[in-house]
Amino acid sequence: MKKLFLSAAVILSMFAVSCSGDDDAPIVDPPSEEPGDPTEPEIPETETRTGILTENETWTNDRIWILESKVVINEGVTLTIEPGTIIKGGEGQEAAASALVVDQGGKLIADGTAENPIIFTSILDNIKKGEIAGTNLGLGNVGLWGGVIVLGNAPISVDGDAGEAQIEGIPATEPYGQYGGDNPNDNSGIIRYVSIRHGGITIGQDNEINGLTMGGVGLGTTIDHVEVVANQDDAFEWFGGTTNSSNLLAWAQQDDGLDIDQAFNGTITNAAVIQSSNSDRALEIDGPEGPDAANPADFGFTIDGLTVVDVENGEFYADFRDGAIGTIRNAVFSGTTTGEAKFRFNGPDSQNNFANGLIVFENIELVLPVGVASAEELLVDAPAGSEGNFTNNVTVLEASATPTVGADLSVFAGWTYASSQNAL
Repeated sequence: MKKLFLSAAVILSMFAVSCSGDDDAPIVDPPSEEPGDPTEPEIPETETRTGILTENETWTNDRIWILESKVVINEGVTLTIEPGTIIKGGEGQEAAASALVVDQGGKLIADGTAENPIIFTSILDNIKKGEIAGTNLGLGNVGLWGGVIVLGNAPISVDGDAGEAQIEGIPATEPYGQYGGDNPNDNSGIIRYVSIRHGGITIGQDNEINGLTMGGVGLGTTIDHVEVVANQDDAFEWFGGTTNSSNLLAWAQQDDGLDIDQAFNGTITNAAVIQSSNSDRALEIDGPEGPDAANPADFGFTIDGLTVVDVENGEFYADFRDGAIGTIRNAVFSGTTTGEAKFRFNGPDSQNNFANGLIVFENIELVLPVGVASAEELLVDAPAGSEGNFTNNVTVLEASATPTVGADLSVFAGWTYASSQNAL
């Protein structure tokens, strides 16, 4: 036993000498003997959804969500999307085109922030979690997926006074897609600090999906701080309804910037439309379609605080069609275009409404296009003698002048794709 003790002592003393001779040697902690948590799941990079959602869900910002064909928020179901979440639409064609649809009675709570906006884009976009923009897609990349469609129960005006209709962009064979009703205060949720990019895929002849489609959307719905970029069809389209929308930005859409139909009876506040060489009208505005069109004074949209920049030979600033009714105030129209940057009153119903004060312009500023000598020259098909309804409310600016009206573009800084590309 003594011999064994001495041997152990010698070994111990040798270890002590070795350690004392190397002051810089690292001290390595022994591995933990505590077991890990085998129940903690690994966070996936992506998660896919398709079809009709029948239970409440939350889409978190720790992964990218993929839309495979249509994803429909069913009646009575709420989908919550966390701030900072990226959603990418798949490449399906025609009836299989990807889109997020809020059906009547469903709710979408997409409540982003300026620091963490919610982004809808194409699966082909290389944007990653935490980024505002990818690097591989540009303004020419359109129609890569569908868009966001919200369907409510607020009043609409359609042929035959049906009260309901099937939204464009969704085949009539689907069990969803109806919109319209008798509840002006209907609530479809919140869409705030949301950017929608590279959508508008064609699903049939002359049938594309808008960036943000609102069919019969009611006053209880929040539409605020929304950007649509590079959409193959319209950026924003309202089919009737009563919702108030604010802080909207449309850039480089290939159809219309703001499109109003079926007696939309709400207010659009602080909106900007930046046209491209492929854009159609900045504003396309239609009136009521049903028997109630006989009482036009009962209807009318309001756009208050509007900036339209027709920078690359776009089409009409505004096209008023089929008995359009409403008011545009505190708006500026500018650009260096030599194209059709004009205001057209299309058809006898719209012409009569303009002459009779049902299409109203208040506090308008504009920069005349190249080669145009007066504001009156911008009117197309205005009834003789009615021109003053426009020209008496217009101030012509020099190209270098600073407008005193129009949208506050600072609300789009930081969180939009347009801001990341220095387009504002």
